[in-house]
Amino acid sequence: MHRVAVVIVPPVLSFDVSIPLMVFNNVEHYDVRVCTARPGPTPTVGGPDIVVPDGLDATAGADTVMAVGSGGEQAPTEVLDTLRKAAATGARIASLCTGAFVLAQAGLLDGLRATTHWGLAADLATRFPSINVQPDLLFVEDGGIFTSAGAAAAIDLCLHLIRIDYGASAANAAARLAVVPPVRPGGQSQFIETPLPPERGTSLAPTRVWVLKHLDRPLTLTDLANHAKTSVRTLTRRFHAETGLSPLQWLLHRRIDRARELLETTELPMDQVAGKSGLGSADSSASTWSAGLDSLPRPIARASTRRPLVPPADVTFRIGRGPSGSRWPPSDRSPASGPKKRAGQPRPTPAPGDGRGATPVPTVASRARCRGAL
Repeated sequence: MHRVAVVIVPPVLSFDVSIPLMVFNNVEHYDVRVCTARPGPTPTVGGPDIVVPDGLDATAGADTVMAVGSGGEQAPTEVLDTLRKAAATGARIASLCTGAFVLAQAGLLDGLRATTHWGLAADLATRFPSINVQPDLLFVEDGGIFTSAGAAAAIDLCLHLIRIDYGASAANAAARLAVVPPVRPGGQSQFIETPLPPERGTSLAPTRVWVLKHLDRPLTLTDLANHAKTSVRTLTRRFHAETGLSPLQWLLHRRIDRARELLETTELPMDQVAGKSGLGSADSSASTWSAGLDSLPRPIARASTRRPLVPPADVTFRIGRGPSGSRWPPSDRSPASGPKKRAGQPRPTPAPGDGRGATPVPTVASRARCRGAL
């Protein structure tokens, strides 16, 4: 059971408090507790008081400690001490919206990248110049600490954490129960400057639904434009206005999400997973997965019963580059041995510390246990 302690720091929006409860409680492997420095009735901004029964001792032994609220104001000293202690004992630290100010006051964001609500990002950067504030991102992970922007971006971060812990299938299930889209990439903009077009039946939502049903096809911009009955230029402009991404960027993320889910929930070999997700062959997909993701979920061991998957503690899997630019990991049909050798030449033996991009590189056998690393 993964324990999550949500530390409430008034003033706080009741909506922000409800987000981790709603999202994490949709997955059976989480135990979520809400706590505050002064248990009892806690005021919220623009809403009724909420009763928080637990004090800060609820953070003891928590796997994830999440700061919520503050509105940018000074947090109580005991809250800051609690967060520092949790970080020192190895808990995963996160914040939603203005909770980033609490982490900053505790000194946990010094020298790191972080984000908060776009309307307060300049204030965070001014008050804490040692933080590399990213004002336009939905959520950021740096040094094992996660920060999110406000409102819906907090849902995205919670879903992202579920995907790290238990895989894309669990995150997608939680998203469906919360009636929200699957995890949006953290690098997506917080808001779109161009206003959405008026509702005149011109939304590209039907085209996006159509794409999700045909991810196994080699779709092009022309295919999407033909389905939307518009030109490629108009499609690209409207697609970016509605999603914040170009059509091909959005399509790549959806293909990778489909591959994750197939690898975690089926016994399909790599070539079939790549084919069903539209990523080509297993050989060509390795570089696509590496280039298309900002961060990789931790490896997930495949359970023969197909129950929710549990990450092993003893495997590290990273996609990178080997010597001479060779791809890692290699395909299941190729030995994990670096660059392709020419006929008649002996296979080179890499020296220790030769700078391989994957550290460590799993063998083909161990790779089958690491399907969730996509």
